[in-house]
Amino acid sequence: MQALSTFGPLVGRVLIGLLFLLAGLGKLGDVAGFSGYLASGGLPAFLAWPAVIFEIAVGLLLIIGYQTRIVALATAAFCVVAGVLYHFAPADQMQMAMFLKNLAIAGGLLMFAIHGPGKLALDKA
Repeated sequence: MQALSTFGPLVGRVLIGLLFLLAGLGKLGDVAGFSGYLASGGLPAFLAWPAVIFEIAVGLLLIIGYQTRIVALATAAFCVVAGVLYHFAPADQMQMAMFLKNLAIAGGLLMFAIHGPGKLALDKA
């Protein structure tokens, strides 16, 4: 049980952090296309670069466990907003699965916001 409490939060941070890091890096290949996607959800296209930078930054920060509580809260809010704007479509089963995935990730992030990053994090150094 000690190993789980020591390594579990690190594994959780890495798994969630990789999701955002890889998503942000993937968007670098077509920022113009991502700008159009943002506009389709009602957000200004100029937010594409800040969103890409945000995803890369929060991914890295979660992985290393730096400012974890604040990063987790901001990222949870990001997940909820993205889910509502881009995936909430009750008639489309795939989009609703994506919506619920965003809510589930937000829930995991809230656990880090409440309980902290665990023992193996820069926040604990």
